[in-house]
Amino acid sequence: MKSFDTVVDHIQKTYNTKNFIPLHVPRFRGNEKAYLLDCIDSTFVSSVGRYVDRFEEMMAKIANTERAVAVVNGTAGIQVALRLAGVSSRNEVLTQALTFVATANAIIYNNANPIFLDVDLDTMGLSPKAVSDFLNANAELREDGCYNKVTGNRISACLPMHTFGFPVHLDELIAICNKWNITVVEDAAESLGSMYKGQPIGSLGKFGVFSFNGNKVVTSGGGGTIVTNDVQLAEKAKYLTTTAKKPHKFEYYHDELGYNYRMPNINAALACSQLEQLQEFLIRKRELAHEYAAFFSSKGIKFRTELPNTKANHWLMCIELADKKERDSFLETTNAQGVMTRPIWQLMFRLPMFQNCQRDSQKNAIFLEERIVNIPSSVR
Repeated sequence: MKSFDTVVDHIQKTYNTKNFIPLHVPRFRGNEKAYLLDCIDSTFVSSVGRYVDRFEEMMAKIANTERAVAVVNGTAGIQVALRLAGVSSRNEVLTQALTFVATANAIIYNNANPIFLDVDLDTMGLSPKAVSDFLNANAELREDGCYNKVTGNRISACLPMHTFGFPVHLDELIAICNKWNITVVEDAAESLGSMYKGQPIGSLGKFGVFSFNGNKVVTSGGGGTIVTNDVQLAEKAKYLTTTAKKPHKFEYYHDELGYNYRMPNINAALACSQLEQLQEFLIRKRELAHEYAAFFSSKGIKFRTELPNTKANHWLMCIELADKKERDSFLETTNAQGVMTRPIWQLMFRLPMFQNCQRDSQKNAIFLEERIVNIPSSVR
C-alpha cells in the first residue's frame, strides 16, 4: 500500500498552509461588497431588481444562448427545465446513477421516474452507448413519442450530468436522443466555463442548468440559471418561477401551478461580481490542474483531465486510485492531516428512495465509485 504523506505535503505547499485545507471555497476579490451594499441601498433585495436582470444578461452571453432565467438553485432549475421539456407524471427520464442526488431528485419532483444508465470511463458522465443499448433493448417509438416497453411509460427526456465539469460525449448523445424523440436537458450544475467542441456546456441541449452554490467556481451563495435558445420557453420558465402570476397592477391571479423560484436580487448582486471574475478563476484553476497533473503523474497516480475537443472548468479536481482499498487509505491519510478529500458520490440506486428504479449493469459507474477521490480545488 502506498504512503500518501507526500501528497499531503504537496497540497499544503500548494496552498501555503498547514491549517485545514477545504475541498473548495469561494474567492471574493472583486466588486462583491460594493454590489451588495448598492443592492441594500436600493431596497430591492428580493426577486426584482437590476442585478437579477444583469445577471441573466451576463449568463446568456457566457452560455452563448438567447436567454437565461435566474432561479434559486440548480435543483429548482432542473425541475422547471424538465417540466418545460415535456416531462410529466409517470414519465421517465434517462440519467446517470453516478451523480449528485439533486439530479435524481429533480426528476421525482416532476412525479416522473429516473432510469439509471451507465457512464463512460473517460468522461464519468452519461454514456451514449449505454443510452443506445438501453433504448434498442427496451424502447419503442410511437406517434406521440418514445415508450418503455417494460413499464409502458413515456421516456420524455434525457438528463446527462457533466461530472466535475468534464463534458459528456454530447454529439453522440444528442444524435441518439433525436433518433428516439427524446429531449436533452443538460445538468450543467458543475460546468460553468466548460466547453465542448468550442461551444459552452449548457448550450447544446434544449435547456442547460447551472448552479451557483457556495462551493461552485462562481457563487451567489445560493442560485441557479436555466439557459436556452428557445425564447418562448424561456419566458415560460420565468413565468413559472414567478408563481405563474399574470401581470396586473394590483390583482393576484395565477392560472397554473407555479413556483416561488426566482433568484433574489441580493444573490444576483453577488453573482454579477463573481461572473466578472470567471475567466480569471478559470485560468487559475487550469494552472492548478496542470501542477497537480505533473505531481500525481510523478507518483504513479492518475489525475483526471479533459478529453480532446473539450475544455473542462476543473471545478472539483480528482484522482483515480487503484482500487477501493487504496482509495480508503488515501481518504484516511489526507483527512486525518487536515487535507479535505472526498470520495465520489454513492450511486443513486444504492439510496433507499431510488432502489427500485430501472437501471443497467452500471459496470463503469461501480468501477469509478470505488476509485475516484476529489482533492482540494479552490482558486489560489
